[in-house]
Amino acid sequence: MQRCRLTICSKSIVYHFFIFSLIILISTPCLSQTLNESSDQIWEVGLNRWTIEEEYRFGKWVEENITEDFFIRYRTPTDCADVPYAIRWIYARIAHLPAAATTKDGKLIGHWSKKWKHFPTHPDWRQDQRFRAALLHLLSETWTGTLPLDSYPIRISPDSVTPGTLLCMAKSHCAIVGHVSLGGSQAHPLQTWESMLPPKTRKLVLRNFFSAKPESKIRTGLVKFRWPVLANGGWKYLPVKEHPFYSEEQYTPGFYEGYEDYVEAVAKRIDPKNYEPMEKFVNVMGTITRFLRDRVSIALAGYQQCRNGGCPEGSELWEIHNTLGLDGMINLLMDHLSQIIESNQLDNEMMEGMMKAISIDISKNRSVTFYDVYQNCSWLSPHPKDPIEARWGMKKCEMIQAQIRIARDCIAFIDKLYGKKDPKYADLSIRQQKEILRRLNEQLMKSECYLTAQVN
Repeated sequence: MQRCRLTICSKSIVYHFFIFSLIILISTPCLSQTLNESSDQIWEVGLNRWTIEEEYRFGKWVEENITEDFFIRYRTPTDCADVPYAIRWIYARIAHLPAAATTKDGKLIGHWSKKWKHFPTHPDWRQDQRFRAALLHLLSETWTGTLPLDSYPIRISPDSVTPGTLLCMAKSHCAIVGHVSLGGSQAHPLQTWESMLPPKTRKLVLRNFFSAKPESKIRTGLVKFRWPVLANGGWKYLPVKEHPFYSEEQYTPGFYEGYEDYVEAVAKRIDPKNYEPMEKFVNVMGTITRFLRDRVSIALAGYQQCRNGGCPEGSELWEIHNTLGLDGMINLLMDHLSQIIESNQLDNEMMEGMMKAISIDISKNRSVTFYDVYQNCSWLSPHPKDPIEARWGMKKCEMIQAQIRIARDCIAFIDKLYGKKDPKYADLSIRQQKEILRRLNEQLMKSECYLTAQVN
């Protein structure tokens, strides 16, 4: 009897184990795909799939790893659409997650593709020739017009708009959110990494979030990449409306109620707190100070490498050492700082004192104050060959005079070439150059250069 009971018990265990295993196999179709993954594909994903947690890990990786020189370090040419595609695929390759993209001719390619099987592979993506070849092909076959097919619109909230989120602006431009800055430390809570046409190995540009009103028909605005899923033995995208962050709220009239535009509506949903003017001033000044200290080593290294003229503008070394994008962000933030002071009627002497209290060592024996840069930020030189003093706007008077000479030469050239042949065009162009001279004259007077530019 005891033996009979044991036999029945054993059969029951085997039966339930069989049923449990069957349920697992039915509910997890990717398990069979794991067994069938080919060593010829770009990379294997196993049981790894995109989830909310993986999206947050992706955002953290973007925040910590994407810098302005990221694609220079890995010698990858980019235009604006290439940046989000490349970042997504590189992370997916590192994490062994699924990745896909729609090509210009409507084909879906992804990690499963075997076209590059003749290239050797490697555990490190940076040395993986197969992945690098596939990535370059991907970037040549996608553009801003394919991004709407590979993405979905999201709700605008702190939990969904994270680093790695895309900003699509019609079919002309796109960017990827690199940082989410709270505490009023930036002009906008979102900062985006961007590139431009033509494709080139260049530094990325960090900008504050800016976009026109998005359009629902072509899925512009803030969007995220769709998730590739396994179905019927093949890979396809999860339907748009089944993604966890999906929403079309940013396309509705109510999204803008109480706000000036789309940019402000997004800002207030990401960081709704109203900060005290002084708190905002201190936070923005802290952000700028961090950028300025980062700029010191870039300027020094650039001058060391390029002072003898070895870095012509547009060359690889110039791309590495220039500060064009960084200087643009510094100028925008300095302007924002000025607006905070003026719009809130903060005490100018107190603000000046706070700025002068911050010292920045720009070389071994030279320093400038935050206030110096605040006054001269329009004249920071981005060119690595320029002397350190010029890089920090300390050659402002000479630079203004050089611009004055250029403007005057332009006036003479226009008058000589078009004065009689096309007097209307000549008159318009000369008036534009005279306006430039007028502004330069103002700069000279404000800068106490004790020179004037005569507007003829």
